[in-house]
Amino acid sequence: MLNIDAALTCKKLLPAVERLFSLSAEKIRSLQKSWQPSDGTPVFTVKGQYTSRGWTEWTQGFQFGSAILQFDATGSREFLEIGRRKTVECMASHVSHIGVHDHGFNNISTYGNLHRLMCEGRIPANEWELNFYELALKLSGAVQAARWTQLSPKLGYVYSFNGPHSLFSDTIRSMRILVVAHQLGHRLMGEQDAQINLLHRALQHAEATARYNVYFGKGRDGYDDRGRVVHESIFNLNNGSYRCPSTQQGYTPFSTWTRGHSWIVAGFAEQLEFLRTLPPAEFEGAGSKVKVLRRFEEVASAACDFWIENSPTDGIPYWDTGAPNLHRLGDWANRPSDPFNDFEPVDSSAAAIAAQGLIRYGNYLRSSKRARAGDRYYQAGLTLAKHLFSEPYLSTNTRHQGLVLHSVYHQPNRWDYVPPGRKVPCGESSMWGDYHARELALMILREAKGQAPYRFFIHP
Repeated sequence: MLNIDAALTCKKLLPAVERLFSLSAEKIRSLQKSWQPSDGTPVFTVKGQYTSRGWTEWTQGFQFGSAILQFDATGSREFLEIGRRKTVECMASHVSHIGVHDHGFNNISTYGNLHRLMCEGRIPANEWELNFYELALKLSGAVQAARWTQLSPKLGYVYSFNGPHSLFSDTIRSMRILVVAHQLGHRLMGEQDAQINLLHRALQHAEATARYNVYFGKGRDGYDDRGRVVHESIFNLNNGSYRCPSTQQGYTPFSTWTRGHSWIVAGFAEQLEFLRTLPPAEFEGAGSKVKVLRRFEEVASAACDFWIENSPTDGIPYWDTGAPNLHRLGDWANRPSDPFNDFEPVDSSAAAIAAQGLIRYGNYLRSSKRARAGDRYYQAGLTLAKHLFSEPYLSTNTRHQGLVLHSVYHQPNRWDYVPPGRKVPCGESSMWGDYHARELALMILREAKGQAPYRFFIHP
């Protein structure tokens, strides 16, 4: 169980954050120098060097988005220019990609971050450039929303790359692109000029995810532990009925793949930040604002509690809470994670994602005058960050292109590199883990310096 450090503050973490961004600069330069677009998209490191892994092209936005975050944190225009140039050169195909559920990853990280910086006044205002970013975000939101399975008149989901029968937990974070497009005044146009509300479609997806991919301890099946998350839900498309839980990257459908869990923690928390800013009239036709917020809070609270209660004491998880050899580690939940053990890998990338969700949800509750509950989640997120931003997780070797070590991609498929003399993957990084560590660090940096919070949307 996570041992929460109640004395931590963002200001106390500032030296660690500044060190991270100092290391980050060299990692970005190294990858920028060595990587050729013809090599595909960098996904994870092998022997400290980024390599590609064909499955879907979901990490390119993290590569160029990392440079944009580096500019945001440091003000170095070198990284802004990398992010701007590579967004124009490489990201257009991701805007029109009809075959994936990843638009909220690729396009919010690039076009979205650049749009946000311009709206914040961090980069000079340019009407043509602003319109370019806005058009990309509008189109991406509509393209993503069109990848749709309707279960009933008021329930459906953006389906995964597996096909229309498949609902991934990961995809809750792609709802960012739908609501950003909605905030920009866009709608998806359907058959006979039907106008589809992108916010309402995002809310339907979130409800489907909550109903089928998150457990609440109410006896749904024999493994219904409150806050547990399943990676995938399968549906019968003949009648829209739910059939069973499934997983692509976890151990079983009845255990919790921790990175899938982290997407739920972060995704629902950041949607709460956005939804709270909307007037009640925006929810008409999709339920009342009060009920929607209450439902999202139910999911976020359950998922955050499960994370805290089912992690090692430093909060950095093993790759699956039911991994088959966890028992061979003994009392693993009552000591810090061990990335060098012989039985099961940890996944630092899941920690980087979940940490910002814990902080966001904590701040959301504290601003809603629920300080006691909010403080617990907020301090839990800072505790994860403290451990993630120090050895053995922070990559201090300048020859290693990764920023955060001990990330794993696909343990069932054995895609991850196992160093000589080791029995499980360790010592490597992932593009999504490094990006989300930078996001986490930027959140903490901005709060420590009294700056506006880092959000995926434009503050009203």
